[in-house]
Amino acid sequence: MSSLEFPTQLHYDAAQTANEYFLNISAVDTILIVNSCARGQGVAESDLDLAILVAPGTSDNEMKKMLVAWESYSANTRAILEFRKSSSFAHVHLDIIDGNYIPGLIDTGEPIDYFEVEIGNQIFYSAPMSDPGPYFQELKQKWLPYYDDELRLTRLCAVQNACNNDLDHIPFLVKRELYFHAFYILTEAFRKYLQAIFILNKTYPIAYNKWIKEQIVKWLNKPRLYPKLLPILSISNIESNEISKKATMLRELLMKIADE
Repeated sequence: MSSLEFPTQLHYDAAQTANEYFLNISAVDTILIVNSCARGQGVAESDLDLAILVAPGTSDNEMKKMLVAWESYSANTRAILEFRKSSSFAHVHLDIIDGNYIPGLIDTGEPIDYFEVEIGNQIFYSAPMSDPGPYFQELKQKWLPYYDDELRLTRLCAVQNACNNDLDHIPFLVKRELYFHAFYILTEAFRKYLQAIFILNKTYPIAYNKWIKEQIVKWLNKPRLYPKLLPILSISNIESNEISKKATMLRELLMKIADE
């Protein structure tokens, strides 16, 4: 699914610097480019995002030491410095990951769980800088094209319940004139609706707060759904019953989620 393409020579040089550095570390399995550059959608101002997948058995302490050593090394490396100077938005984000994806708690009142987003960005949509290692290949076999149906249906039910719970709170908050908190809860419910529709369609997302049109229209092939999402978070008068009406709109979409 990846379409690795660096938007500038500076992006490429910085990525190659990281690649050469981590190839010399025996605990490293695969150096991955993630996010926009991995999908060929980076621009000159885009960050450079990397995930360094370590081999099984690498301890948390080893991973921390590896990250500290990289930060020290990269702070004085020409290619990284040149990239960072190219734009105030140009940052190198590098994470050391162990590939141990554990589904988090989905419950009413809990923050959204990014289990699917992590697998999507780090395994499905990522791009190895060089030959993928055996552990990365193993993870692809385990998690792609999607995780098992028993877990999927459990998570789908849980996130639908959590979304409904958020929507239940909104009229109460509006009645108390807690408008900004009501709007915040509406945005949380909106993201949980997106999570539910991705789980329903066995598709890994990249985010619930950006690239929404591309994900809904192209990846999920639901061009008729996207226009229905646009009004949900469009509020003209926050100190009104408008947020409650938008919550009703979102609940109707959630109720018909299998038909969209």
